[in-house]
Amino acid sequence: MTEKVLEKDEIQQLMDLEDKNINSRNYVGIFGKIVIGVAIIWSIFQIYMSSIGVMEATKFRAWHLGFLLLFSFIYYPATKKSVGTRKLPTWFDSICITLSIFVTLYFVIIYDILVRDRAGENTILDLWVGGIAIVLLFEAARRVVGNALTLIALFFLAYNFFGAYIPGILGHYGFSLERIINIMFWGGQGIFGTALGVSATYIFIFVLFGAFLKNSGFSDFINDLALTIAGRTAGGPAKVAVFASALMATISGSAVSNVVTTGTVTIPMMKKAGYSKKFAGAVEAVASTGGLIAPPVMGAAAFIMAEYLGVAYSVVMLAAVVPAILYYLTLFMIVHFEAKKMGLSGISKENIPVAMQVLKNGGHLLIPLFILLFMLFAGYSPLYAAIFALFSIVPTAAIRKHTRMNLKAVIDSVVEGVKGAISVGIACAIVGIVIATITLTSIGLIIGNNVLSFAGDSVMLAAILTAVISIILGMGIPATAAYIIVATISVPILTQLGVPAIAAHMFAFYFAALSSITPPVALAPYAAAGIAGESPNKVSFESVRLGLIGFIVPFFFIFNPALLLTGGTIGEYIFAAITACIGGVSIAAGIKGYLFRHTYFIERLVFFGAGIALMDTTLIYNLIALAVIAVAVATQIILKQPERKIAPSLIKE
Repeated sequence: MTEKVLEKDEIQQLMDLEDKNINSRNYVGIFGKIVIGVAIIWSIFQIYMSSIGVMEATKFRAWHLGFLLLFSFIYYPATKKSVGTRKLPTWFDSICITLSIFVTLYFVIIYDILVRDRAGENTILDLWVGGIAIVLLFEAARRVVGNALTLIALFFLAYNFFGAYIPGILGHYGFSLERIINIMFWGGQGIFGTALGVSATYIFIFVLFGAFLKNSGFSDFINDLALTIAGRTAGGPAKVAVFASALMATISGSAVSNVVTTGTVTIPMMKKAGYSKKFAGAVEAVASTGGLIAPPVMGAAAFIMAEYLGVAYSVVMLAAVVPAILYYLTLFMIVHFEAKKMGLSGISKENIPVAMQVLKNGGHLLIPLFILLFMLFAGYSPLYAAIFALFSIVPTAAIRKHTRMNLKAVIDSVVEGVKGAISVGIACAIVGIVIATITLTSIGLIIGNNVLSFAGDSVMLAAILTAVISIILGMGIPATAAYIIVATISVPILTQLGVPAIAAHMFAFYFAALSSITPPVALAPYAAAGIAGESPNKVSFESVRLGLIGFIVPFFFIFNPALLLTGGTIGEYIFAAITACIGGVSIAAGIKGYLFRHTYFIERLVFFGAGIALMDTTLIYNLIALAVIAVAVATQIILKQPERKIAPSLIKE
């Protein structure tokens, strides 16, 4: 079947349409120039403090929060009525902006006096400032990250006050307003905790790095490279979506960002190829969600995980390699089997760019990524690696004329990076209230003890319960915030049962990330559904089916960390990776009901069951599963079943 690749003007129209749907605004005139200037100042400040600058950690986080609040009220409107291009903020925004500047300066000025001269004793004015700051943070969170996380944080904050009125094990003695404000704002374990600290350092720099790399033409290069790799194979456009999203994951680490970046091109291509709207949206959503778990630049939560574990980021990155390969390999094979079932062909040769030409035109854009990887594995900190890679982008892009970044492209990258940092940063700040509440009220310990009491010595039962808790707590909120909340509750449960710390954290990380595709509130499928023109719920449920491997793998690496390349020998790592990959293909065949031909129902069960058995790294299970798969494959080849090809023109969207 001949397919036509979308023309450049069609792609631009789709991207322009998507930009209009982003819930932020832009400014023109003098104020617009001032906003850009402040964004540049903030970026320079962050780079300086993350490299050679010296400042007390809490004060640095206070400055970071101040900028986050400032830009939240500048860019994100209080209501949908004020979305769009403006010359000035609204009167309410102006009040919030003024108060944000005031509470930031007050904190920075008073903090040393509070610690040195007053031994942490707060005055009435301190408490008023802290209260105002907390209210501002909630308003910023409502605007930037939505109602779900804001309401969760509000619930936890209220729990501090009203826990005394709750009977049973969930009740507590209650805390005064003064103590709550002191803990949440003036103390180091609330808003200014580890999560905001990671946002102020790693996350901001990596988001800025991603924005610069994207605007250097890296996105176009990735799309063209994906076309050359998979475009001509069966169901080429869907495979291009998987490849493009997987490659974009190296710089994005955000499910929704990946969807709106690559999905505006790949989803229309899949629909034109004959895939249904539901399937096209789900493929993009699942592929984009993989960006959160795919090295080298994973979701922002990965940096927080490294902080919690007290290990180098490269350790976390290495542990994520095999699970990420399994995730994308299984999705790729599901897409392939779906194309074979439907009788879809690839994109015609004339619409596929020449591989050598693609590498010639854009291969140099990989240099910053290679610099990042080299420095990470050479032992440099992620901050230094990201900063060196960031500074290499503009000169690297200048190697070829068509990728050269002018002043406008540089400024646009700064603004885009700032906007990208706001959502993650505000989420990290507001989730500090949740974490402080869990610690202050001991609710996490109570839940953990009850789960352990119910599960007994069963690691599997405890893992299932924590997975359910993780998915529920992660619904509708950014993956970074979801991971922090989930890890606080679930990791102690698993580690007490003997699960290695890195496996327990990775377990929490996976289910927090997969909350992005889990109904009823699934952020990535919702974004994909908007581009595909399909019901969000349909895309969400299809996403769960296609991303099923992501829900399976965590249960295996908590039992055998060899899948995380830890706790074993090189031979064990290689064996675990190979058998798990075979298992992933087998699971894909079971899900789609196709291998070399359509499967009988019993064959689907065999492929799915044997695939799961191969995820376990126990030798006897692996040998039995391999033998079963070999018999099933032979049956596929020997026994014939009529093909049920579906003409693309008959597929309903």
